[in-house]
Amino acid sequence: MDRMTGKVAIVTGAAQGIGLATSRLLAKEGAMVAVTDIQADAGHKAVEEINQTGGTAQFWQLDTTDEQAIKKVFAEVVNVFGHLDVLVNNAGISGVNKPTHEVTLEEWNRVISINLNGGFLCTKHAIPYMKSAGGGSIINLSSIYGLVGAADSPPYHASKGGIRLMSKTDAMIYAPDGIRVNSVHPGFIWTPMVEDFLRSQGDLAEGRRQIDELHPIGHMGEPDDIAYAILYLGSDESKFVTGSELVIDGGYTAH
Repeated sequence: MDRMTGKVAIVTGAAQGIGLATSRLLAKEGAMVAVTDIQADAGHKAVEEINQTGGTAQFWQLDTTDEQAIKKVFAEVVNVFGHLDVLVNNAGISGVNKPTHEVTLEEWNRVISINLNGGFLCTKHAIPYMKSAGGGSIINLSSIYGLVGAADSPPYHASKGGIRLMSKTDAMIYAPDGIRVNSVHPGFIWTPMVEDFLRSQGDLAEGRRQIDELHPIGHMGEPDDIAYAILYLGSDESKFVTGSELVIDGGYTAH
């Protein structure tokens, strides 16, 4: 229950899915958690739940495409909790599922702005606080589709591939400062984003069955499967891990 005691963590996209599971688990393990999300009602609900179960959390509404908002929120988090040790860049969207030649520039830019630029901007404004604290851990949510391709959702795949290499580059740049940077690559995880994506394609139950079969282990993952990986990377247990890709995909990329 104390793998994160004394640490302060910012989690983006923390009101649901992987972000919510991560916030709960980090708080359970002793972290002070800044729950950030564009969805205020769900974010406040998440914080209330965490605090009622003995954790420490506070909510900040945050649009990760807004650099000035990020700068302001991160400063407030450090003012409230005292320092910053862990950043989980989780906020993201699936975007449009069209072939490349049908994707509009606006559709492309929306996904890149949230999934890739958001991670860059949050990292940019977390680094000075981590330097002041003597180190830290940045965990970037990529995807199996930051490692392998598929014939769908080109902007999503491009954004997740960018996150992967951004993580490696920042790991090398900031290693002398004691700041570790790693990427996490989930397979299909049963989250509201995946559910909405499958529903948009037609029969939800049939879609889930088909996706389950893509994983050699026989089913999709759960948000906690990813949260435990993030907990490891945020804790001192992973002090020798940086620039790595932690793949949690039920065997999907083992094909």
